[in-house]
Amino acid sequence: MIAWLEGKLREKAPTRVIVDVNGVGYELLVSLQTFESLPAVAKTVSLHVRTVVREDAFLLYGFAAPLERDAFDLLVRANRVGPRLAQAILSGVTPEALLRALCEGDAEALQRAPGVGPKMAQRMSLELHDGAEELVEQRRLPAAPVDGGTASPVAGDVRDELLSALMNLGYPRNQAERVADQSAREAGEGASIESLIRVALQRLSR
Repeated sequence: MIAWLEGKLREKAPTRVIVDVNGVGYELLVSLQTFESLPAVAKTVSLHVRTVVREDAFLLYGFAAPLERDAFDLLVRANRVGPRLAQAILSGVTPEALLRALCEGDAEALQRAPGVGPKMAQRMSLELHDGAEELVEQRRLPAAPVDGGTASPVAGDVRDELLSALMNLGYPRNQAERVADQSAREAGEGASIESLIRVALQRLSR
């Protein structure tokens, strides 16, 4: 099982990256939180990894921080929460805010993620409450969650890249388009995809 990778960042997109480790390219699926923290292409990157083996695929999920990896591990313990949904949840909610929501039974905060309805949010709160409290205690997290004007629009291809990423994560097209458009206006003219995602993360966590 692969637990850690360090190498040259060959490619990066909002939900996937390729890391060159001694001439071997590893494709990893990442959340928007991790993507936003990545260095430039060709720079060295280090990622925590979780390996998911299916009948039809061998998938690697990458995390910039160990707390996000631990939150991922916790999420997939819940009934009907698979790796893809866990990736989507962590794209819209910081690990700190997620753990606090689970500890406090804040189902409304959990429902902001795509594919998480009222019933699933309540079930997650019940099933993951104890595990979340253990993580909060182990990591000595702060008592409150950490939160992650009109300007000229950004280039259409950058906005479309964000839209594609949000839809790949499971957000409905109408919501993804709204967040992409709002983020593009707020980020301003000439904004990079990293800047756009930073704004989108703030909006998704509200």
